[in-house]
Amino acid sequence: MNTKNIDVATLKKWLDSQEAVLIDVREPAEHKTANIPGALLKPLASIDSADEMFNSGKKVVLHCQNGARATNACQKLLAEAGEIEIYNLQGGIEAWQKADLPVGKDGGKTLPLDRQVQLSIGTLILLFSLLGFFINPVFTLVTAFFGIGLINAGLTNWCGLARLIAKMPWNQ
Repeated sequence: MNTKNIDVATLKKWLDSQEAVLIDVREPAEHKTANIPGALLKPLASIDSADEMFNSGKKVVLHCQNGARATNACQKLLAEAGEIEIYNLQGGIEAWQKADLPVGKDGGKTLPLDRQVQLSIGTLILLFSLLGFFINPVFTLVTAFFGIGLINAGLTNWCGLARLIAKMPWNQ
C-alpha cells in the first residue's frame, strides 16, 4: 500500500471537523519551535503502528518539517501493519505556514534537524580539509568518511548523524 498524500486545505478541513488525528514526527525541540495546534508529538524513531491513535476511528495524518520524515514514517507504519489508513501532509509544517495557518510556538529556538546535520557535516568537512592542508594530508581521509556517510544517507534514507544529533540535550 502506498502513502497517501494530502494538502494543507484538506488537513485543515479534517481538523476543523475533527475527522483526523495529526501526528508530528519531528523531534521535541523542532516541535517546540513551531507546531500545528493540536498535533501530537511522536518522533519518527518512536512511532509504532500498535499505538492507540491508529485505532481511534479517525484518519491519521503525519507531518514533519517538509514531508520527507513523515513519508518515511508512513512507509515504516505500512510495512508494520499494511492495513492501516494513513496520510502524509505534503510539504509538512512549512506548507502549513506558507498557507498562513496558525502555528504554535512553545519557546524553542532550535534549528530543524536537517539543518543541524548540514551544519555539522559542513563544519567537520571544512575543519578536516584545513587540517589536511596545513597539518597532515591524512586528515583528509576523515572527509571521505563524511562523504560515504552522505552517500549512504542518500541511498538508504537513514542517517546515523541525524539520529545522534536528535538525541542531543538541546533537541529534547
